[in-house]
Parts: sequence; structure tokens; C-alpha cells
Amino acid sequence: MNFKAKQIAGFIVILACLQGAPVFASTASAGAVADEYRWLTFIVFSSIIAATMYITWWASKRVKSTADFYAAGNSISGLQNGWAIAGDYLSAASFLGIAGLISLYGYDGFMYSVGFLMGYIAVLLVIAEPCRNIGKYTLGDILAFRNNPKKARMIAALSTITVSIFYLTAQMVGGGVLVKTLIGIDYEVSVIAVGTLMLAYVVFGGMVATTYVQIVKAVLLVIASLVLVTLVWMPYGFSLPAFLQAVVDDSKVQAQVAKLLGATASTMTPEELGQRFLEPGLFLKDPIDQISLGMALVFGTAGLPHILMRFFTVPNAQEARKSVVWAMAIIGGFYVLTLFLGFGAAIHVGPETIGSIDKGGNMAAPLLAQYLGGGEHSLLGNFMLAFVAAVAFATIVAVVAGLVLASASAIAHDLYVNVIKEGKATQQQQMKAAKIASIAVGIVAIFIGILAKGQNVAHLVGMAFAVAASSNLPAIFLTLYWKKCNTTGVVMGMLIGAGSAILLVLVSPNMTYPLKMVADAKIVLEGAPNKAEFEAKISEGLICEFFTTCQKAEPAKPAVESVISAPQKIADLKELLMRIRSQEAVAGINKQIKELEKSISKAQDDIAKFGSQTTSMIGLEKPLFRLKNPGIISIPLGFLMVILFSLFKRDKRAEDLWEELYVRQNTGLHVEDVSH
Repeated sequence: MNFKAKQIAGFIVILACLQGAPVFASTASAGAVADEYRWLTFIVFSSIIAATMYITWWASKRVKSTADFYAAGNSISGLQNGWAIAGDYLSAASFLGIAGLISLYGYDGFMYSVGFLMGYIAVLLVIAEPCRNIGKYTLGDILAFRNNPKKARMIAALSTITVSIFYLTAQMVGGGVLVKTLIGIDYEVSVIAVGTLMLAYVVFGGMVATTYVQIVKAVLLVIASLVLVTLVWMPYGFSLPAFLQAVVDDSKVQAQVAKLLGATASTMTPEELGQRFLEPGLFLKDPIDQISLGMALVFGTAGLPHILMRFFTVPNAQEARKSVVWAMAIIGGFYVLTLFLGFGAAIHVGPETIGSIDKGGNMAAPLLAQYLGGGEHSLLGNFMLAFVAAVAFATIVAVVAGLVLASASAIAHDLYVNVIKEGKATQQQQMKAAKIASIAVGIVAIFIGILAKGQNVAHLVGMAFAVAASSNLPAIFLTLYWKKCNTTGVVMGMLIGAGSAILLVLVSPNMTYPLKMVADAKIVLEGAPNKAEFEAKISEGLICEFFTTCQKAEPAKPAVESVISAPQKIADLKELLMRIRSQEAVAGINKQIKELEKSISKAQDDIAKFGSQTTSMIGLEKPLFRLKNPGIISIPLGFLMVILFSLFKRDKRAEDLWEELYVRQNTGLHVEDVSH
């Protein structure tokens, strides 16, 4: 066994210890798998980890140069790259998050699927082929072709690292929380396990291992989803109208809609409540916010650095286009499946049960798998849940590996090799720099993931897409398609685009506002009085639709009845419990009492944590920006800044290289000069 193989074997031993350690310490209540079936979970997890580590060992023998490490030697076919892109793109947010949103909010959750998929149209039409024809490994290579190389690479590296860290933090925290919820592994151990596996893929196998791990993960994800959808849909004869009618008629769905609508639901029939689940507005209530979110999802995809890197792994532009078409087909097909997964979870598991385990609904797909296999006390049910859990784990690790590789390439290739060493580094120096950068980024990712325990990081994925759409896409698009675009425009456009996106998120409702947290907690503990009927308000101006400094247009709202405190609800339920004889009814009431006790505990924790605070981390008592996603402002601003600053200062080098860039991006002439 050679040294590299021994190192990889060592990683397997470490991971086995990490996976096995919690078995003796945790209890059945720690995760979704019953204690007697915990062994099954670890067998499934270990099998998938062993398979991916074998791929890494096999890939390590093929990585002999920087081209192999960063771009898999341009040896990946269009079909393979399509599956790898799907594996890179279908994160835990796609698999668990969207299915959860659909199970809780119906139609609105599916809008995320549409937004994510539509992003690939922009990639296919304007990004994939030109990037493959003029690039080498990174975003910096594309921008440096006709702009000032050092400045372009520095700003590209900064943007790449920023986007990757936002996305990476959300994935690491999500991985820790979800794996802990699924099988009871301690949060810190989960984060370390994700980080250790990811480092093994990247450091030993580079882009080769990352590519094939992403392919395997995408295949497993699609297979798992197809099996679940088949089992969900089969009882209805694979009839879509019959399945949707079952959703409308389900009492659990109707109860969820009534809960979301509040007083409005009192005038609706059960069938109308069920039908409302298939209509927009239960989650995405502000049309402007919907447009802003859609812009970030559609345009952000084309600017994500770990997605752009994938186009450098294919041998030519034709394969790049083919890979995007395959990716669109796979991703599109998968997102259609999420509709059945979400609705299936809603009618079989129930939104209330899903929300009680995870407020965001991330457990919808695993709980559906457990139900379809026979329930929480069946062998098949726990095997199916374990398989879905393992696929979710592989999903997180594969996406994190792609993000770390993108960050490491920006540091090692753009900054070290081309800025510090001015392109004069040897292959050995470049490989050493790439691996050191990968390890450094991986350690930082693990550290941040552990530090962010218990923090709300859901907005970080939206921020990553917003920064990519506001900073990376304007610079890439205008560099490729506008003759007068130059270094000054690119640098200022990327700085202002990214800066505006980050600033608007920091003053948005995504952040934690102590006064609101305490007020919400007091409603739980003390209740709230009646609210009078709310009269319609007229907007004081267009800017008021975006910022809270003035009155926005608001429709009239009916009066709202008083809210009973959670302690009073518990007292009422306990009194009711004394008069009930049915065991099923008693179990249901005890479950409600436990949920109310949890809400009381959380409210008390919030008051203890935020009671002495009055402002957010940047000193605001309430949001200044009304929207949750800044795309509607930051994306046009990013494009505008590139244009204005390019016109403000002329760059002869950028204009002289325009014709060469134009010919190369459309024909691929001399692409071999930058491929190796």
C-alpha cells in the first residue's frame, strides 16, 4: 500500500470512529431512528462513505498535474459532467428544503424549484460555451483574459471566496443540524465528519474525485426520489388529478391551511381550504419579494463559482453545452419529483408532525420514506429513512467539496500562482499550493460550522445567490459581450454589486431583531389581546415598497381575536384530559401538551437571551429593508456600475483584446492553449 493509499485508509478509520462514537452515548430520542435500528443506519452510512472513499482512492492515482486537480484534465464527457453539475447543484436545500416547503406551504414551495431550474437557461444561453472557450480553471481566468490580470484575479478571488463562504457556512450548519436530527450524532461531530470527508475528496482526489462523488450522489438522489414518488403515486393509479384531489381532501392539509390563514379561514369550506394549498400566497406573500427572489435564483446560478468550474472539466465547448442540457434534464426531472415528495409528506405524515420535528420542514422527505416503509418501528421503514439520511449526508459533503475546491482554486491559482508568483510557479509548487489552500479552507469551514451552532443561517444561501448575481454575473456577462467593458468597470461593479447585496441583507428581515423576538416570546407566555380591524393604507411612494422609512401600500385586514397563552392552553388541555377516556384522544392531547411545553421553553430561552438587547448586530431595532432578498436592487446596480465605470475610464488593453476574445468565445480557436 503506497503512502497516499495509507492516508486515505486513515481517513476511513477516523470516520468510522466518528460515526461509531455516538452509538453508545445517544438515545432514541436524539434522532429520528429508533435505538434498536441505529445499527442499520450506520451500516447504510458506512456503505456510502466506503464507496465514495474508494472513488477518492481511485481518483488519487489519476491526479498528476494542476489540470487534473482543478479540471480533471478536461477529460469529463458532457453526460458525466451533466450528472456532476446536478450533483453539485442539488444540495440539501433542494432535496430536503424544497420538499419541506411544499409539505408546509404547498404551491409556493414549488416556486423555488422553478427558480433554481430556470437559472440554467441563462447558463446554457450565455455562459457555458464562452467560459469553456476562454477560461482555464477559475472565474479569475475568464475576467483576466482582457482586463488587467492582477486586478481582475484579485477581485474575482475575493468574490469567489465570499460567495463560497456564505454557501459553505449554510451547508456545514445544515449538515450538522440535519444529520443530528436524522440519526442522533452530536452536532460538532457531524460537522467534523462532513469536513473530514470533504477534505479527503478534495485533497487526495481533486476535481476527479469530486466529479465522480457528485455523479454517484446525484444518481443515488434520483433513485431514492423515484422510489419514494412511485410508492406515493401508485395508489392513485399514477393519475395526477386523483393525487391532487387527495391532497385537497386531506384533513391534515386543510388544518394547515386554516392555521396559516388565521381568521380568514373561518369563512371557507374544507374543500376550499384544501384547494388553497395548491394556490400561491401561503408562504411568498409579497409579489415584489417573489420577483426579487426569482431574480437572485435565476441570475445567481450563472455566477456561482463552483458551477462555473464544472465547465472547465470538459474537452470542448460542444461538450460544455451538452453537459448543461443533461444537467437541465436531470435537475428539471428531479424538481418535478419534489412536488410529489412534498405533497406526499403532507398527506401521509402531516404538516403538523413535520413542523414539530423541524420548523423549516427539512424532515419531510426522510419521514415520508419512514412512513412508506412501514413506520418508525419497522425494519423497512428505518432502512428507507437511513438510506435517505445517507443520501442527504452525501449530498451535503459533495456540495461542500465543490465549494472548497472553488475557494482553494481562487486562493492557490489566482492569488498565489498568478498574482504573487506572476505565473512562474512550477507544477509541484502549484499542486502544493492547491492542497494547502484546500486544507486551510476546509479547516476554516469546519471552524465556522461549529461556531455557528444554533444560529439562523438560512439567509446565507440567499445571500450567496444574491452576491453571485449582483457581482459575478454582471462582470462575466459584460466582459464576454460588451466591447467597452474594462478593468475599472469590472472591479467597481463587483465591489458595489456584492457590497450592496450584503448590506441590504444585513438590514433586512432575515436578521435577528431582539425587540421582535422578545415580543413574540411574550405572546407565547402571556397571550395577546384582540386586534381591531385594520384599514387599507396607501403607498407614500415607490421607494416605500422597499424601505421601512415610509408607509407602503397595505390591504385592509379583518379584526383578529385574542391569542391564548401557551400556559393557559396547557391548563385547558389538562382539564380536558380528565374527562376523556379514548386512548387515541389522550395520546393526541399529550402530544399537544409536549409541543406547547417546547414553545414555552423556547420563549423563555429567547427572553433570557434577548431580554437585555434592543438592536440587531448592526444596531437596528427593526428592518430597514422590507424584502428578504436584495436581488431586485443589487443585480441592476451591479450591471449599472460595470457600465458606468467602464465608460468613465478607458482601457486600451481591454479594447485591443476584444476581437480576439470575441473570436475565441464563439469558435474555441486556440482553446488548447488554456486547457493545459
